[in-house]
Amino acid sequence: MRKYITLIFCLALCCSHAKASYDLVIVGGTPAGITAAIAAAREGKNCVILERTEHIGGLPTNGLGATDIGTRGATTGLFEEFVNLNKAYYIQTYGENSQQVKDCSNGYHFEPHVAAMTFDKMIGEAGPGKITILTMRQFDAEPRYVNMEGGKINSIRILNRQTGQEENYSGKIFLDATYEGDLGAAAGVPYKLGREGADEYDEPCAGRIYRWWKHGPDEAGTTYQGDNAIQSYNYRICLTNDPAIRVPIEKPADYNREDFASLVEDVWTGRNTDVRFKNVTEAQMESNRQKLAAGGRTSTPGDPWGISKISSMVRLPNSKTDANNQHLALISTDLPEENWPWPTSGWEWRDKFAERLRSYTLGLLWFVQNDEALPESFREACRQWGLASTEYEDNGNFPRQVYVREGRRLEGTYFFTAHDALPVENGGRPPIHPSSITASHYALDSHAVRKREPGRVHLDGFFSHPTSVYTVPYGVMVPKDVENLLFPVPVSGSHVGFSTLRMEPCWMALGEAAGVAASLAIEKGVKVQEVPLDEMQQILLDNGGTLIYFKDLNNTDPDFSRVQKLALKGFFPDWEAKLDEPIDENTANLWKKLSGKRIASDGTTTRRQIVRSLSENSGNGMKKK
Repeated sequence: MRKYITLIFCLALCCSHAKASYDLVIVGGTPAGITAAIAAAREGKNCVILERTEHIGGLPTNGLGATDIGTRGATTGLFEEFVNLNKAYYIQTYGENSQQVKDCSNGYHFEPHVAAMTFDKMIGEAGPGKITILTMRQFDAEPRYVNMEGGKINSIRILNRQTGQEENYSGKIFLDATYEGDLGAAAGVPYKLGREGADEYDEPCAGRIYRWWKHGPDEAGTTYQGDNAIQSYNYRICLTNDPAIRVPIEKPADYNREDFASLVEDVWTGRNTDVRFKNVTEAQMESNRQKLAAGGRTSTPGDPWGISKISSMVRLPNSKTDANNQHLALISTDLPEENWPWPTSGWEWRDKFAERLRSYTLGLLWFVQNDEALPESFREACRQWGLASTEYEDNGNFPRQVYVREGRRLEGTYFFTAHDALPVENGGRPPIHPSSITASHYALDSHAVRKREPGRVHLDGFFSHPTSVYTVPYGVMVPKDVENLLFPVPVSGSHVGFSTLRMEPCWMALGEAAGVAASLAIEKGVKVQEVPLDEMQQILLDNGGTLIYFKDLNNTDPDFSRVQKLALKGFFPDWEAKLDEPIDENTANLWKKLSGKRIASDGTTTRRQIVRSLSENSGNGMKKK
């Protein structure tokens, strides 16, 4: 399969594409761009993915190997296929009882190169000849590169970074799958940047906030006022402590010790952002200093040790890790403030920042392993880790792509806020959106927006706030005016609302829905705002998607599709479907009201029986699965 995809890449790069036309033109080879192409190809449409770098796959192929999802099974469809293929690879390669299979956590934890192979396999099986992938194709977010007539995009102009020539791509539907929202902005879609204040949407964690990790309390300096701050970016590094594949960290040429110097006292004293540190005394910090001086390790509450002091690591197969920012630290792999211009800057600036971030990251790793102001026991613990020689072999074993957590948030027909992800009442569901295109779940989650400030318990902007599994309405990726554009990544929402939508499983599901919506818009000859939702939802369900989550029901149940469509109409307000239980009187009354049918609670008729009767006979537009 790898050879097949490589052939497509080579042919695409060698052939002339000065003028090309497709059903669906996708800017950005992110996971959402990939799932959109696959979904559209399965519906018989031809697609092109225009990717600026030499590799597609976005963050999962660049170190984000520990899947960010709050409830497994909440998001399915093509994302579930991706996870299952990862697991199948490890079983086939290493054996069902291997350590690699255990470490892959049912396919949710994977090495970067495995994610790349999985995407290749999915693309190759989507429909021969239906998906064209063109790498090294750069779109610049300026209106002059978009040819529009009225409210419709006719074509876009792309820079071929290999030849230096400009290419034109026309299409029936265009899709912005960039992390930045570049195409939407160039097409004139309004967008938001920065943070709203708490007074704007009455959201938890909004605006300027300093809180102990993880759930507070909020401390001095917190104002909840909005501003233009952008949450920080980093690289998700693939580190290993296996000597057989470990590549030593080299000191960057432009190393600046001052970037990391404040970490020295944090290590000696054990200072960290865990709420338990609130009660640590000066005497305890001095005691910690003495332990480290004697060759011991930290005993300060909440304080990580060794490389974990500056990086939060999740184990991946083959002794590798997904090394992310350490939220318990005041200095880590995130680089706040310096990334603020990224969303609206051109690629020249972005490339310079990417190099700065790479140097900073490698400099931090070198610092903790070598700086003599740090305890020897700490440095020795850190020196056990290095880059993995079997990843990113064309890039010095370092990730190729910056983790852009948040760029522009384009304005859609629906604006998603924190309240869309929070229960309406204690223990209940968040609001149920009848136009749901996927269920999703992750905490409200933002990284810092500012660097360390004296006297603050944490970096400004860090928060994690629990949510419940929610539904995502179609309108978050549909512009109000442009009639043939969808944007499944730079979706519509507040800073806090976007902070839960911004996870790759959700983006992959939104990409799949965008591919289906694009296909229907083409077939029906309608604007993306007029796509028949019931047909789109049915296709997603038929392909294994989940529109609303149940704790006791998954997409293998023969009545799953029926329940999903009824649930979006209010028939199942609770977390369990209880299909094989007799219907109770309260539920019978609710269903009678919603359906207009006679439904009685006789103590024997099950919910499943009534669901089938409603689906088949009530004319509510539902199909048998």
